Amino acid sequence: MSTPLFTGCATALVTPMKGGAVDYDAFARLIDMQSAGGVTALVVCGTTGEAATLTAEEQEKLIRLAAEKSAGRMKIVAGIGSNDTAKALAAASRAEDAGADGVLMVTPYYNKTTQAGLIAHFTYVADRTRLPVILYNVPGRTGLSIAPETYAVLADHGNIAGVKEASGDIAAFARTAALCGDKLTFYSGNDADTVAMMALGAKGVISVASNIVPEAVSGLCDLCLAGDYPAAAAMNRQWLDLFTALFTEVNPIPIKAAMAMAGLMDGELRLPLVPMGEANRRALKGVLARHGLI
Repeated sequence: MSTPLFTGCATALVTPMKGGAVDYDAFARLIDMQSAGGVTALVVCGTTGEAATLTAEEQEKLIRLAAEKSAGRMKIVAGIGSNDTAKALAAASRAEDAGADGVLMVTPYYNKTTQAGLIAHFTYVADRTRLPVILYNVPGRTGLSIAPETYAVLADHGNIAGVKEASGDIAAFARTAALCGDKLTFYSGNDADTVAMMALGAKGVISVASNIVPEAVSGLCDLCLAGDYPAAAAMNRQWLDLFTALFTEVNPIPIKAAMAMAGLMDGELRLPLVPMGEANRRALKGVLARHGLI
């Protein structure tokens, strides 16, 4: 039986930037905001954190700051995903040294691999790090999906503790959950899928929306964990427009725009990401206004 590294809401935390540099002061403020909002874990240097354009030194500093600033209030999960297995292991080692509680490891992209290659890739790192490994399946970004049968094999590894499932394929997730039972802890990787996936056994969400509404997403997860799915479904309907608006362009473009509008940080991005298009920006602003966020 897998022991969850966390349950409920984990925030896939953005990386604030200003003048081309990481804004560590703003990052520290966001950590306090997340803790106050009931979030149980932070994913640092993941997709939403723009890990692809962070240097190894910036990543290590962010993970260390998150661990120190959180001071045990929330679990710290470090993104280590790479399409180079050796680089992923090196990132896991740095995360361990920086004080992370676990690592998040996305499927290889571009050079991708076979299902057998996925097993070898994840196993290689899980065998060599002391940190619990959470797998990350997001085929919309990587062009590669973890098959239910592959999950079933990986579930037997003692150091593979969970999965962030962001395929959006609820039927495939239901089959995966049936095959793995309680050997893996699953988390929704899409805010809009959280209620459906938790009804099928997921233990929470790794959320983008909770960057700006941590209390709401934490509350949604709490309702699901308590088994009150009618109330959770109603709450999901209440926030669905925000969940949708935050993905009208490539993540994290919209969430950074939203947080800038709300005065939480500068909305700066690193290329190749660019500011949100004006039409989508106006629509997002309207959603934020409807919820009283600006």
